[in-house]
Amino acid sequence: MKKVCLILADGFEEMEAVGTYALLSRGGLTVDIYALSDQDTTGRFGLTCTKLHAFSDIQPNLYDALVLPGGPGYERLEKNGIVQQLIKQFVNEGKVIAAICASPTILGRAGYLKGKRYTCFTAMNEDFGGVFTEEYATVDGNIITGQSAAATIDFGLAIIEKLLGKNRADEVKKSIYYKK
Repeated sequence: MKKVCLILADGFEEMEAVGTYALLSRGGLTVDIYALSDQDTTGRFGLTCTKLHAFSDIQPNLYDALVLPGGPGYERLEKNGIVQQLIKQFVNEGKVIAAICASPTILGRAGYLKGKRYTCFTAMNEDFGGVFTEEYATVDGNIITGQSAAATIDFGLAIIEKLLGKNRADEVKKSIYYKK
């Protein structure tokens, strides 16, 4: 069974976090949600998530993929040295890293988007040394990036396809009547 680690920081974008969680779970992936603060975490629009895993207890070797939602909380993720080490470990081990909206900038500023195709919230795109796309979801190797909250479905389906294959992603797409 493939496992995914999703990290929340206060200010996370609810649609990107909860929607991605729901899609990945629907696809048959085990998704563990970690609170960067080791306690209840509140999104940008006031949704508070409780009973999350404590980030201080994370065991990266248990996971096949790392998901970073956007929203104003991305800055807390970017400034956290352990998150940076975790990203580096996933890259070095060839594991999947998926970031959406503001969070791809974390990867870009750390140099992981050099020579890669990627997307992010358009207004936050900097020169990361790769090729920016206007796609809702862009996959380049083991890096999956999503453009915005509106891209949550495409982003989640791209993660499912990467981890479980196109047939499973198509089954999930059909089950939610997504016709794009």
